[in-house]
Amino acid sequence: MDISIVSGWLPVIVEALGLVTLAVGLDRHGGRRRRQLALGAVVATVAVGIGSLVVWVTGAGGQDFPWWPLAWGWAWVLAVVSAVVGWRAPGRLRRSASVAAVVLTLVTTVGAVNARSGTFPTVGRLVDDQPENIVDRPEIRAIQQEVDRTGRLPAQGAVFTTQIPATASGFDTRPATIYLPPAWFAKKTPHLPTLVLLPGEPGSASDWSQQGDADGTADAFAAEHDGVAPIIVMPDPNGLRTVDSECVNSPFGNAQTYLTVDVPAFARQHLDASAGPGSLAVGGLSAGGTCSVMLALDAPDVYPTFASFSGFASPQYEETSHQTTLDTLFGGSQERFDEHDPAYLLAHGRFEGLAGWFEVGSDDAEPLAAAHQLQPLAASAGIATCIAVRPGGHDFDLWTQALQDAFPWIAWHLGLTGEPHHVPATCETP
Repeated sequence: MDISIVSGWLPVIVEALGLVTLAVGLDRHGGRRRRQLALGAVVATVAVGIGSLVVWVTGAGGQDFPWWPLAWGWAWVLAVVSAVVGWRAPGRLRRSASVAAVVLTLVTTVGAVNARSGTFPTVGRLVDDQPENIVDRPEIRAIQQEVDRTGRLPAQGAVFTTQIPATASGFDTRPATIYLPPAWFAKKTPHLPTLVLLPGEPGSASDWSQQGDADGTADAFAAEHDGVAPIIVMPDPNGLRTVDSECVNSPFGNAQTYLTVDVPAFARQHLDASAGPGSLAVGGLSAGGTCSVMLALDAPDVYPTFASFSGFASPQYEETSHQTTLDTLFGGSQERFDEHDPAYLLAHGRFEGLAGWFEVGSDDAEPLAAAHQLQPLAASAGIATCIAVRPGGHDFDLWTQALQDAFPWIAWHLGLTGEPHHVPATCETP
């Protein structure tokens, strides 16, 4: 289940089989094979050329859309045309290979797009988007009863899924994933602070638990602090009407109201979370990192602490152009965009009392530039900041480590523990 489908041996084998079956599926007659390849190459080149033009004009793939999904798309079109044109040629093995080539090159093309987005990094994530250690409400009650009976906290926290009521926002979402630390199960439940963790785009509420090992990070922290760690709420910020809300109120629904009103209310009313000042923090990866900065700047009384892991400088709907983002999410209003743009807000405002963590991979060009842009702006705007650049790219290896790096610092700013002795980042206080 942990086998990678974006790197390593599995995608290499699928790619190799795709090329081999494409070659075996060609007509054995030299002249017919040349015509088959020529026609397939022309159709594939035209198709990919049109696709590339659409990507470039619409900005649908982002400014740095890679070439390999287009190359494998070319191979897939070639395989389809070759299979159709050469179907009547003799040879059962050849026909079977041509069909296999169509399937394998299509899988590889989709895999290349997936590797770009990081939505399904492993076989397990492809098969099931729920964490392996999920429990249900009766199991949670059983843990509480065991703690009441023995007086001993569980060795690990518990993860469950639930629907967070969208009472104020009316936002139509998928279930959230919740982590409860060991101390939550104490006979007298302490009012613990809450860390809200947001996925990227496209993404799932379970990503931080399943791929980012958020509960493992929290359990390790709790083991060193007598079972104490923040409650972690991992909501769905995109809802059922879009794959990318950018966490703003838009025609797709009131995502921002959901995240700043409904989610905190749920944590306090249903999880016995602390309602004191500074008891909420928000963090996120990729587009979720952009969201975390925006939410903190727009609602500093709700989220005075934020963490951006590989976030971008400004909202960017599905990695499209600025104009598409403006039209899709903000009704064409630059003023509304500016109200939710971290780069603009930090350059034009003061935010004393806030604290922000920026972490990014050294090979992740656009988020790296964003971190180096936003962190100085945040410091100049009165925010206590930390920035860390680690070797790595735009993936869960980086984000898992980033959360581990930031976790003690976040717990400190949530008032849960004292200032950590060592912080693996460069930090500035205003």
